[in-house]
Amino acid sequence: MPMKPVYKSASFRLKPSEQRFVLLVGDIVMSAAALFAALYYWYIADNLTNFSVEFLQYRPAFWFYLLPLLWLLLLVELYDQRRASNVGDTLRGIGLAAAICTILYLLVYFTADPNSLPRRGVAGFIVAVTVLTIIWRMLYIRIFTSNPFMRRVLIVGAGKAGTALAEVIKNVWPTPFVVVGLVDDDPRKLNTTVHSYPVLGGSGSLWQIIENEHVTDLVLAISHDLNSDMLNAILVAQERGVAVTSMPKVYEEILGRVPIFFLESDWIIRSFVEQARSSALYDLAKRLMDILGGLIGTLGLVLMFPFVALAIVIDSGFPVFFLQNRLGQGGQIYRIIKFRTMRTSPQKNDQPQVTKHKDDRITRVGWFLRKTHIDEFPQFINVLRGEMSLVGPRAEQAELVADLQSQIPFYRARLLVKPGISGWAQVNFGYAATVEDTAIKLEYDLYYIKHRTLLLDLVILLRTVGTVVGFRGQ
Repeated sequence: MPMKPVYKSASFRLKPSEQRFVLLVGDIVMSAAALFAALYYWYIADNLTNFSVEFLQYRPAFWFYLLPLLWLLLLVELYDQRRASNVGDTLRGIGLAAAICTILYLLVYFTADPNSLPRRGVAGFIVAVTVLTIIWRMLYIRIFTSNPFMRRVLIVGAGKAGTALAEVIKNVWPTPFVVVGLVDDDPRKLNTTVHSYPVLGGSGSLWQIIENEHVTDLVLAISHDLNSDMLNAILVAQERGVAVTSMPKVYEEILGRVPIFFLESDWIIRSFVEQARSSALYDLAKRLMDILGGLIGTLGLVLMFPFVALAIVIDSGFPVFFLQNRLGQGGQIYRIIKFRTMRTSPQKNDQPQVTKHKDDRITRVGWFLRKTHIDEFPQFINVLRGEMSLVGPRAEQAELVADLQSQIPFYRARLLVKPGISGWAQVNFGYAATVEDTAIKLEYDLYYIKHRTLLLDLVILLRTVGTVVGFRGQ
C-alpha cells in the first residue's frame, strides 16, 4: 500500500505547541502596536510638532520600551490551550493583567516626582494594549476553535483508561479537539458507546476509520501490552503521518494533572523520578528567586505585623503565630510559621485535625487573613531558612502524609521538592475536604514536580496574585 498523507486539511490543524506560538506572535504584534499607539498619543497630547525618530530616541526612557515585555509576562497563564480557547478565562486573564498594570501605574503616579513618569504614555499603553489584546484573542478563539482548525482524535482502547479519558474530554469546555470515537479489539465493545463516543472498530479497520473520519491523532489508552495486530496498525498509521500520543500525556495537556489512578505501579520509578530531576542551574535560579521573594515578603510581614497582631489579639487573644511541624523535602521535619486564624483547641486523641470548608474554628479575623492569604506571610521566614520555597506542594503534617500515602498512589512523591507558599495545586483546585479531592490535588502537585521550570513558577506566582486580588483564599 503506497504511503500517503492522511488528508490535505490536516496541515491546518495545529498542535498545542504550535497554537501557543501563534498566540505569542499575535500578542507580540498587538503589544508592539499598542506601544506605537501610546507613543503617538503622547506626542499629540504634548502638542509636539514633529513625530520623528528623535522623539522616539530621546523623549521616552529606555524602560518605556520594556512595557510590552511586562505585558507578555502578565499574560503568561493565557498560553494554556484550554484557557486560551475560553472567552471567560481570556477576558479574566487580560483584565487581571490590566489591573496589575494599573495598580503599578497608580503607585508610581502618586509616589514619584510629577516629571519622572510619562503618565500619558503609560496610560495610553495600558488602554491600547488591553483593547488590542482582547480583539486579537477573540479573533483567535473565533478561528482556532472552529472545525477546520480542530484536531480530530481517535482513542485507542475502550477500557478503563480510554473511558476515563473520554469522560475528561466530555466534561471539558471548550473541547481541546474533536473526538471521533474509540477503537478496541474486544468484540463485545464494538458498536457500543463510551460517554456518547462510538466504538468504531478494531485494529483491522483502523486505517479505514482514520481515512473516513479524517483523523489527525491517535491517543493510546491501553494500560496493558498492545497485541501485535493493534501495534502494527498503529505503526502503519504513524508512518502515514498520523500523530500518536499516550493517554497520560493528553490527560496532562488537558487538565494540567498527572493521571495517578491510570498508571502502572512502577511508573514512579521508570518515568516520574527520571523526568522530575531538575538541573543545577534551575535549582540555583529558584533558590535566588526564593531569597529575593523571601526578603520582599519578610519586609511586607514586618510592615503589617503590628496591625495584624493587634487584630488577632483583640479578636481571639494570644498567641499571634501558629507553629506546627510539617514534612519538608525528603521527609525532613521543620516548624512552619503562620498567623493564627483559628481558635486554639487541643487535638482530639492527639490526632491532626484537617481543616474543613467553613470550619467553625476559624475566627473573624482569621477568615479575612485566609481570604487575602495574609496568614501565609510568616512563611517567608521559612523560605529564607531554606525549609520552603515560594512555589511547591502544600506542606502537610507527618501523620496526614502517613495516612494518605496508604490510600493514594504516589502520595509521598510530593516530598521530592520543597513545599511552597503557593503551588500549582493551590491555584488550580479549591479546598480539599476528602481523600478524592486530595488525590486530585496530588495530580496537580506531581504535574508541577514533573514539569517545573522558572516560567511555570512565574505563572503560579502571577496566578497567586490573581487569587489574592480576587479574594479567593481558603
